[in-house]
Amino acid sequence: MDSREYAFEGAQPDVHGYAHVSREATVVGDVTVEANANVWPGAVLRGDVGPVRVGRQSAVGDNATVHVSAIGEKVMVGHGAVLNDATVEDGALVGFNSTVSDATIGSGSIVAMGTVVPPGYEVPPESFVRGMPASVTPLSETTIDPEAVFEAFNSGDYANLAERHENLFAPSDGDDE
Repeated sequence: MDSREYAFEGAQPDVHGYAHVSREATVVGDVTVEANANVWPGAVLRGDVGPVRVGRQSAVGDNATVHVSAIGEKVMVGHGAVLNDATVEDGALVGFNSTVSDATIGSGSIVAMGTVVPPGYEVPPESFVRGMPASVTPLSETTIDPEAVFEAFNSGDYANLAERHENLFAPSDGDDE
């Protein structure tokens, strides 16, 4: 177990062998990180009063906080985002510095940077969410090309970025402490 993975009341993090969790991330308690997911430096995944799940091929960006939340497959959680008691369904994107609290983000949806999604929101699949508090528009009624947005984050060099950060995701050997 890495020095930043902590058990809590008998629950230990379960990080798949093919997941990439930065040694600079903090993972506590009932947390599952599936294969090919990546968790970047400064991220906090805290499964103390309920579980945290990060699905296959999902990314949790630098300094994001995920507390008692479920992240589906191929989800992008941007830098500095906060998820609290949230569900983010498959293929959704939560933008930088967004907050989602006690809400559901439907599959294939895009939450714009800095958006605040307050408790009780049920964002339908394939929606564009923006503002404080959030307003929801079907993606089909916008000029946003969701395929282009998701392609930018799920293909090419960016998708394999965690694998290329050999030192950032390597287990700590204690020499640099």
